[in-house]
Amino acid sequence: MQIQSLIIAGFCISALMLPLATSAQEAAPVQIAFVGVAHIHTPDFVNRAKRRQDVKVKCVWDADPALAKHYADILGVPVVADVNQIWSDPQIKAVIICSQTNQHLDLVSAAARAHKHIYAEKPLGMGAADSYAMARQIRDAGVYFQTGYFMRGEPAVRFLKEQVAKGNFGKITRIRGVNTHSGALGGWFDKEYRWMADPKESGIGGFGDLGTHSLDLMLWIMNEPVTRVTAAVSNGTARYAGCDELGEGILLFKGGTIGTLAASWDDETTDPVSLEIAGTEGHAAIINGRLYFQSKKVPGSNGRQAWTQLPEAQPHAFELFLDALTGKKVALVDPMEAAYRCAVVEALYSGAHEMKWVDVQQPPAR
Repeated sequence: MQIQSLIIAGFCISALMLPLATSAQEAAPVQIAFVGVAHIHTPDFVNRAKRRQDVKVKCVWDADPALAKHYADILGVPVVADVNQIWSDPQIKAVIICSQTNQHLDLVSAAARAHKHIYAEKPLGMGAADSYAMARQIRDAGVYFQTGYFMRGEPAVRFLKEQVAKGNFGKITRIRGVNTHSGALGGWFDKEYRWMADPKESGIGGFGDLGTHSLDLMLWIMNEPVTRVTAAVSNGTARYAGCDELGEGILLFKGGTIGTLAASWDDETTDPVSLEIAGTEGHAAIINGRLYFQSKKVPGSNGRQAWTQLPEAQPHAFELFLDALTGKKVALVDPMEAAYRCAVVEALYSGAHEMKWVDVQQPPAR
């Protein structure tokens, strides 16, 4: 369906959103709040917010008061005991939600009702149902939304999206994404981030945690839906009981392309071949961060030397959100895009647990 394709390619919708009004009278920093600070990316976001002169963190809330105080002290701001104080504060224009995933529905829904702009760490929800519900609420509220798909800004990825759009791969037959690190080997989730290895709170394990980044790139580059999926997941080192540490999935795109997706917390070497695209007239692979590209339609592309004619890198996804708050026109992740990734990941896990192909729940019609 045309509408469905537009939803999945929803980056264009956010890119066309008008920036916040700016004037001499509104030159003061935009006030924001952290609502949930349990995610492993919170320290990075706190540091990024502290470095900005055009935004100001007003306060911090978390269901764990001690954790909220930890980050509030770093930021030099107060802790808010009742999150409703944030929703009712007209000075706070946006919230950064880095809570456990099973808290997202309540927090995102409340933020949308309060018309606060929302950065919600990925995954948006525990599965398709709550993710699509949040996406509708965010869209209805007309607020800015962003999530942590920061890999879209990499020059090689941006180049490949352009080449696919131009048809320089011919008919794409295969696309493969890989994202790994040694988190389970290094015990990253043993203590303060233990919830991330508990699917009851996170909704996913290592396969979904890292795989959603590569899945986002595959869907963003292909710009078409996935119809059916299946997967296999493993507990790997078994460091985290009841939680997968790695997995591999197969995805069938609507146009016939076969996709494969691999992710792991158990790899000592970080995804040396992170992305591959094969087509009837071209091939590309990102190997150890370098792009190797060839196409019958692009002179000088032979696939043997690293391709260096690349666009500039884009700012981190978090920085893009703050840029949008301060009046810059930037492309953000559409909330329905974020929800769709959750739907695909949910189907992949269902395929793995049920050992069968699973239809992906597509985005609802507008």
